[in-house]
Amino acid sequence: MNDATTESTESGDDFGLSAVRELLRLMNQTDITEILIERGDTKLHVKRAMAVPIVATTGPVSPPLAPAVALPPAPVQPLFTSQPLPEGTHVAMPAGHTIAAPMVGTFYAATSPKDSPFVQEGDEIHIGDAVGIIEAMKMMNEIESEVSGRIARILVKNGQPVEYGQPLMVVEPL
Repeated sequence: MNDATTESTESGDDFGLSAVRELLRLMNQTDITEILIERGDTKLHVKRAMAVPIVATTGPVSPPLAPAVALPPAPVQPLFTSQPLPEGTHVAMPAGHTIAAPMVGTFYAATSPKDSPFVQEGDEIHIGDAVGIIEAMKMMNEIESEVSGRIARILVKNGQPVEYGQPLMVVEPL
């Protein structure tokens, strides 16, 4: 074993700082967003952070903590966009209450791919009924209806990324 290998192994650094820096440099030059490397009992998990919206607050604000290794923010792509419709075109949206995404994440219509969806168009629902799940930061968040009625239209697909406030479905009153 050479001196550099002995030094990194004795200090408990199985990966070596220079190897981590090189890995970060390579990730920055590609579209790779996450990588997991395991050597024996040691794991190195690197995930590129997504841009976080800035929230204005009042009162004293503490300075943010500096990350150990700073990566440039990944380019932000809009998850959904409204395409202009040809003039004279009208899309009829059913009347009723819109259930909107309470957070950014991935919408799932059922608890697992094998299970049937929580709701389908035409289903009757009541206040507190689960209508879907949004996965955010590896947490599954059940979305509950705030109104009673019938599902008039489901506006998102299973597995689709959603933004905060994005309409998920329309519930028409009974």
